[in-house]
Amino acid sequence: MTRLGAHGPDLHPIGLGAMGLSGNSYGPADEATAIEAVRTALDLGVTHIDTADVYGGDGHNERLVGRALAGRRDEAFIATKFGLIGAGADLRVDGQPERVAGCVAGSMERLGVDVIDLLYLHRVDPGVPIEETVGAMAHEVEAGRVRFLGLSEAGAATVRRAHAVHPIAAVQSEYSLWWRRPERELLPTLTELGIALVPFSPVGRGLLGGSLRSAADLGEGDLRRALPRFQGDTLDRNLLLARAVDAVAEGLGATPGQVALAWLIGRGGMILPIPGMRSPARVRENAAAASLVLPADALATLEAAFPPDLEAGDRYPEHLQELIDG
Repeated sequence: MTRLGAHGPDLHPIGLGAMGLSGNSYGPADEATAIEAVRTALDLGVTHIDTADVYGGDGHNERLVGRALAGRRDEAFIATKFGLIGAGADLRVDGQPERVAGCVAGSMERLGVDVIDLLYLHRVDPGVPIEETVGAMAHEVEAGRVRFLGLSEAGAATVRRAHAVHPIAAVQSEYSLWWRRPERELLPTLTELGIALVPFSPVGRGLLGGSLRSAADLGEGDLRRALPRFQGDTLDRNLLLARAVDAVAEGLGATPGQVALAWLIGRGGMILPIPGMRSPARVRENAAAASLVLPADALATLEAAFPPDLEAGDRYPEHLQELIDG
């Protein structure tokens, strides 16, 4: 088990990132299979379920998660996020403090719960002091509607300012073998302050999972088609890098995704990755990564292939990159 922040609960080292359960961001989603995936996670002790009001559009993902958890709410640790509005090129941030209570109420209704375990600000609003947004979020904790607070894609300086207003339990950031930039400043800051790091895209948006072999594997509507790291020569170079994970996995009798997750868990401290899992089979595969210990030679191979300063291409197109704090 891994602690979520200095004062949070102990959770299974792997959580379930629910975004892909709605829409076609990573290919068409099937609701019945998605609900079964969430319930399989609970059966295996994977209780940390991460969603957001913007996923799937119009709160679809929260409603789906709510249906999956019906009758089993007490088994789950539910995290959701607010602060993003719109979609695609029209996506924008709104962290106005007067919006917080309404966003929380809406998420609670869609999820079918009377308290949210972990509430994140999805992106930092550059037009609103973080102290004001977090102050309004803290009122939701005081009112008993939220248990813990978090930030997503926030820089180290912003985290410090937010934590001074109210304890921050967790910060979400992309973090994987393929993207190690949080190790420079963010992760040391979180360690100092007793805040958990919740890596999203811990398997490199599928690149490190063994199933992506070319751009042809990305279906129409797949969000990765719009990401620079999955385009042209950049994708070709990244696919070559991923072969190191494949080789380690083959030597250990594991899957590439399990190796990528085991590497993250093995970093120590409060790191709780939330891979996207859209089927019961993927849930079972990823949950098993918690018991995989990478030997020294495997770690050396991975470190050689994925150094901390690896440049794998831009994470987002410009209009989305502008939403990242720090």
